[in-house]
Amino acid sequence: MHKKNKPKFNVPNLGFFGSVKARWRKPRGTHNKKRIGFQWTGASPKVGYKNPKAIRGLHSSGKREVLVNNTKDLEGLKDVLVRVASGVGARKRKIIAERAKALNLRLLNVPDGGAKPRFAAKPAGRRGASA
Repeated sequence: MHKKNKPKFNVPNLGFFGSVKARWRKPRGTHNKKRIGFQWTGASPKVGYKNPKAIRGLHSSGKREVLVNNTKDLEGLKDVLVRVASGVGARKRKIIAERAKALNLRLLNVPDGGAKPRFAAKPAGRRGASA
């Protein structure tokens, strides 16, 4: 079983006005074409787009996602995908990435090794030379 491909549910007049954001708001206007249901206005959310209960909330690969804040959260995890929380800094992110690699867990939002290139090595600048 896999997830259904759903259309983008966009607000009416998305391409017409530059100020209209790409998000869904239910049309409530009396003469609104999208509320009436003209086909050329695009898809609207309906019950039929819902995924089966068994796969609802899973990653597109079919595995469960787990949000991790520290290395303790990695213990006891098997056959899941790991997503590091956004509030975790670069140093702890790298430690989590190394521990996840040792446990054979796949990280979703940490590129190769855990540290961004700008944190990998500090350049020897004027401060180091003038000491």
